[in-house]
Amino acid sequence: MSRIGKAPVVLPGGVNVEIQGTRITVTGKKGTLERTIRPEIEVRQQDGQLIFKPKGGGRQASAYWGLTRTLVRNMVAGVEKGFEKVLSVEGVGYRAAVEGSKLTLNVGYSVPVEFKLPVGITASVDKTNNITISGINKEQVGQTAATIRDIRKPEPYKGKGIRYADEHIVRKAGKSGAKGGKGKK
Repeated sequence: MSRIGKAPVVLPGGVNVEIQGTRITVTGKKGTLERTIRPEIEVRQQDGQLIFKPKGGGRQASAYWGLTRTLVRNMVAGVEKGFEKVLSVEGVGYRAAVEGSKLTLNVGYSVPVEFKLPVGITASVDKTNNITISGINKEQVGQTAATIRDIRKPEPYKGKGIRYADEHIVRKAGKSGAKGGKGKK
């Protein structure tokens, strides 16, 4: 039995859900999200909340029960509040700028890297080179942030690169820190 799947998803005011077979549409003040859910899971709306039940007792249905509930809960949270990820650009001369739906990164390559933001995703850069990625789809926000981070991953010696704001980079000792003794005699 899924403990996550048993919990109902409470619908806040201003969020409307429409269920048509295996298609679920969530509409709120930030926008609209659609998703096809697995046929093994039944979704019902009652008393301002969504209730999830597996159609059958198989192992697959039990596995999809909690997953479906979490995906729909993320849809409800996204259309109500939205999601955001913050990336930090560190390094001498490393910069980021946003123009419309294009993110330009100067991160140590010979030419600036231009990244086209997907539809539904917005980015902003503050004075301290922090990039804020925001949108209503949690999966899309996370994937966009991961793709931007992959452009220049943080290196372990000086920590230069693009990292998540809450990410801790484990630093390695350089050559001078690797020596064990006083040297040869």
